[in-house]
Amino acid sequence: MVSPGFFVMCMLHSSVALTCGALMMFYRDEMFVFSHGRDHASKLSGSTPHDQLLIRTSDSFSGLLLFAVGFLLLMVAFVKDREFHNFFARGCVLLHVAMAIWRIYFERKIEVLGHDWVRLVLGDIVLGLSWVFFLVYSWREKYD
Repeated sequence: MVSPGFFVMCMLHSSVALTCGALMMFYRDEMFVFSHGRDHASKLSGSTPHDQLLIRTSDSFSGLLLFAVGFLLLMVAFVKDREFHNFFARGCVLLHVAMAIWRIYFERKIEVLGHDWVRLVLGDIVLGLSWVFFLVYSWREKYD
């Protein structure tokens, strides 16, 4: 028996990752202004043309990676193995916990990003908790 919650979770996370990745690749400046504000966005874009090119290229590759993760989630949503669902959900929880730790220990020390780290850590925790709730739900399905 396959859990329908896994398909829904993967599709939701996939749509978020695909959308954010595409926006990061093609609408980088607008996304910076939306997420960080106009003042911080200008600081994040670099001061010299060479810095701007490097930052723009790095952000485009980050968006491409996020788009690839979204596509991977889209493919994984159609896997029918319950054990794989639990394994994948545990991996996603660990990934979100690692991202939250990264933001707490490193990203908050960056002056320009220092004011956003709490919001981003809360987002990582919420995304990780969504997978934890799936694991609890699948555990309940397994033993009921």
